Amino acid sequence: MQEKKILIVDDEADIRILLKEYLELEGYRVWAAANAGEAECALAKEPDLILLDINMPGTDGLLWCEQIRDSVHIPILFLSARTEEEDRIKGFKAGGDDYIVKPFSMEELSARLAAHLRREERRGNGRTEKREYTDGMLTVDFAGYRILKNGRDVGLTKMEFQIAELLFVNRGQVFTKENIYEKVRGYDGEADAAVITEHVRRIRRKLGTDREREYIETVWGVGYRWIG
Repeated sequence: MQEKKILIVDDEADIRILLKEYLELEGYRVWAAANAGEAECALAKEPDLILLDINMPGTDGLLWCEQIRDSVHIPILFLSARTEEEDRIKGFKAGGDDYIVKPFSMEELSARLAAHLRREERRGNGRTEKREYTDGMLTVDFAGYRILKNGRDVGLTKMEFQIAELLFVNRGQVFTKENIYEKVRGYDGEADAAVITEHVRRIRRKLGTDREREYIETVWGVGYRWIG
């Protein structure tokens, strides 16, 4: 198996050293950056996953994630001491794929990281046969992590695309918020219903409606399904 590459971005030197040493023992190739500027340079090394602290001086983790998200399609896992639901939602809106609260156990971090990498491998393998699918005015570009409507990119974040993709390729099937959370996040964990609700709302707004046509239906008391 090819050695996976991890980029750690955290302004606290002790955390960078601790994470780097632990992940190298786990068999990863690891680079560390103290701020967004150093992290930007490290992207040239083509990491497979980014561990990103939110509270950094200058450009914080949320802003940097937003700036790179359109061109960087690898998993981004936020590290933060902020525990409120609103903070987690901000992280996902910025384009993060996971939100890990400090302090955390190394075992949990390793498990989440490995799950995201496995999921990316499955996604890559599954896209070798069908990289694009057109249905009416919508085109789903699986390789580019985007949906185009009438030829124009609707501007989904990575997580929004993953939710839309899940519903699209399983059209007609109802997914609970818990199902969506676990499949999109790449591991079994405590589902955050508010995060899924917010993302579905944003997906609907970006896709818009075509007269009477809706793309995502709410099945009250259960979850969501693609009907477009």
